[in-house]
Amino acid sequence: MILTVTLNTALDLTYRVPALHPHASHRVTQVIERPGGKGLNVARVLGALGHRTVVTGFAGGPTGATVRDLLARSTAGHPVSDALVPVSGATRRTVAVVDAATGDTTQLNEPGPVISPGEWAAFTRRFTELLGEARAVALCGSLPPGIHVGAYAELVRLARAAAVPVLLDTSGEPLRRGIAARPDLIKPNAAELAQLTGSREPHDATRDARRRGAHAVVASLGRDGLLATTPDGAWQATPPAPVQGNPTGAGDSVVAALLAGLVDGTDWPTRLAHAVALSAATVLSPVAGEFDAAAYASLLPRVTVREHAAAA
Repeated sequence: MILTVTLNTALDLTYRVPALHPHASHRVTQVIERPGGKGLNVARVLGALGHRTVVTGFAGGPTGATVRDLLARSTAGHPVSDALVPVSGATRRTVAVVDAATGDTTQLNEPGPVISPGEWAAFTRRFTELLGEARAVALCGSLPPGIHVGAYAELVRLARAAAVPVLLDTSGEPLRRGIAARPDLIKPNAAELAQLTGSREPHDATRDARRRGAHAVVASLGRDGLLATTPDGAWQATPPAPVQGNPTGAGDSVVAALLAGLVDGTDWPTRLAHAVALSAATVLSPVAGEFDAAAYASLLPRVTVREHAAAA
């Protein structure tokens, strides 16, 4: 199975409005509730692709109960299991406001519950148990209050000790600390990569990130697709054309595709092609954690993958 970790789970609320204007009152034309947090989105996509997946992290309070109920309903018929650890604090909410006129999305994210030392200890015990069955693990998203900034580095070391490949998808200081623990793969976007390395030139930055400890780096470059720098080579994968829609969750679908390729043993160009097509198909879906299956099938053969000079 594939294990996804979401330490800062959320109840995702998507509001659609005809047009978004600052300082104005708006009539919401559609409200969608989904279980959220990056790792939960990854798990839902993996489940839809047919991969047995287990989600863990934290959930608490009435919002946490709603997240778990929505997760069970949204993955009904898919091989996704809930191993979330209960906490006393309330799970956060995130609000995405989609402007129907432009397709732009405005995101509002709450900070999450304060996690106690005892709750963190309970989680690490559960995580270690789950590693015994995992073929790969993804550590995704922000850290809730109360968890030390080196938490992902601790989890990377636990996964490596269990000989389970680990993908890290976070940002800021948690990424800086986590990369020093030598994860198998990181997936920053362009801004996160620049913050980590100090370089805005993607090829230089991905090579620098590898020197800092990541075994492989796949950077999301927006409309320019994905840039991968790995021990086996470097490639850039681009979609056939830009797509308009809700970009929330597109990066999580990249993670799902990379994990699927890892456990299936496909080569890097194939993994990247699937990741780009799945990401674009997610933009065409109204909410994170879902994708347009017909668009995915249509886009996949039209993704361009170009090899670059060997990785440093």
